[in-house]
Amino acid sequence: MADGPFDGQDPGMPDPEELRRMMEELLAGRTPSGISFDASALAKAAGLPSDPAFLRRLMTSLQQAANTPDAGIDWTLATDQAKATAAPGTQEISVQTRSEYEAALAVAGLWLSEVTSITELTEPTRLVTRTEWIGQTMPVWSQISAPVATSIAQALTRAMRDNAPEQLAGMLERALPMMQGVAGALFAVQLGQVVGQLSAEVVSGGDVGIPLLERAQSALVPQNIDEFGAGLELPADQVRIALSVRELAHARLFRHAKWLRLDLISAITAFADGVDIDMERIGEVASGFDPSNPEALREALTDGSLIPEHSPAQRHALSRLETTLALIEGWVDVVTEQASTRLPGAAAIAETVRRRRATGGPAERALATLVGLELRPRRLREAAAMWRLVGEELGAAARDGLWAHPDLLPTSEDIDDPAALVARLRGEGGGSAAEDDAFDQAIAELLRDDAPRPIEDEDGRIEDPDDPEGPEGPAGPGGAGGPGL
Repeated sequence: MADGPFDGQDPGMPDPEELRRMMEELLAGRTPSGISFDASALAKAAGLPSDPAFLRRLMTSLQQAANTPDAGIDWTLATDQAKATAAPGTQEISVQTRSEYEAALAVAGLWLSEVTSITELTEPTRLVTRTEWIGQTMPVWSQISAPVATSIAQALTRAMRDNAPEQLAGMLERALPMMQGVAGALFAVQLGQVVGQLSAEVVSGGDVGIPLLERAQSALVPQNIDEFGAGLELPADQVRIALSVRELAHARLFRHAKWLRLDLISAITAFADGVDIDMERIGEVASGFDPSNPEALREALTDGSLIPEHSPAQRHALSRLETTLALIEGWVDVVTEQASTRLPGAAAIAETVRRRRATGGPAERALATLVGLELRPRRLREAAAMWRLVGEELGAAARDGLWAHPDLLPTSEDIDDPAALVARLRGEGGGSAAEDDAFDQAIAELLRDDAPRPIEDEDGRIEDPDDPEGPEGPAGPGGAGGPGL
């Protein structure tokens, strides 16, 4: 550094390459001169396990992020962390358990087909362990979280740039991309921790309301279902059948309404893209951080305080998302209730599901603060009442037919006034629906090969082949016998 590493800067300051070397040594677990680094303290600050094997994986991932800052967030780190969190409590699925669930799913499928016109699934329901659930759902979790992770990483580096002394500006411009990569990796680790905890709470693929599995697949987590039913004092087979009905209904809906999954994920993405980070709060965390109290940093990262109040665009996206979630869960509730009438304990199971949905578990609440998104529908009971009324008044086929196209789906106003929705579907209050039906019927008749064709007589008048009385009265023109022939 004899000639000065950068123009116009204090030659006594370390150059960017020296800083990079020190950071790499830091992340590799070594302690260069003057720097003390404790990997277990970092894990504690993030609320992560401190076992040596995990710490080695964490340090390797962070070092890769530092060396390749332009590669984006490595979400395999989240998957690995989630599986490591879930693994100690995960139980394998026995042959007997598989047999019991196959029987429950067969019954559930038959009962469900009696109450809905939506057809069966083409793929069998998967029985998965907690770690398998993580592997199959992490692509959606990372898609939802990516905008927030990017915002946090950019906010941290922006705060460092804005608050750094002027003489360090040039050095930081070259070092900040590396630090941004590290920040993204740390977020992925935190997400993995939360999803790993969530894997102990969910009972199925659709339990959190959004389609976490690809191609409208269905999945059950037997270990968690057993724990769900442990406090209900009901036969285990009733719990298996009831939750199987609910999962099949959820998966059937997404398979039938092929547009629904993309619409829902788009609404979530629109919300997440609008997430910004409270720069003032970021500055407070950075300036007030006490290395001897790492729990303060963990609290700041997980209590949601870094994500400010929703913007108008976010509120609009959230309103749309809440309505869609309520419609989905309300429909699932109604058909599950109708399909489970033979189960004596169906009401108790349904009430337990409603309570879980209303409050969410600890991991789900942590996910809400981490990503800034609450996935529980707020208008579930009203939406269920709407679907119930439509089915009672117009039948299951008309009710289920509303999922055929997004333009047919009920709105928030329809949830508020289901009677008006029923009247509109019947064609009352203006008759537009009845007129459309008559028009469609006429077009269909014209297109049929065997439909009657208009016939012109010699004078160019239209004759109706189904009317023996002719176009101008019972005897035609000229009286009883018409004109003499």
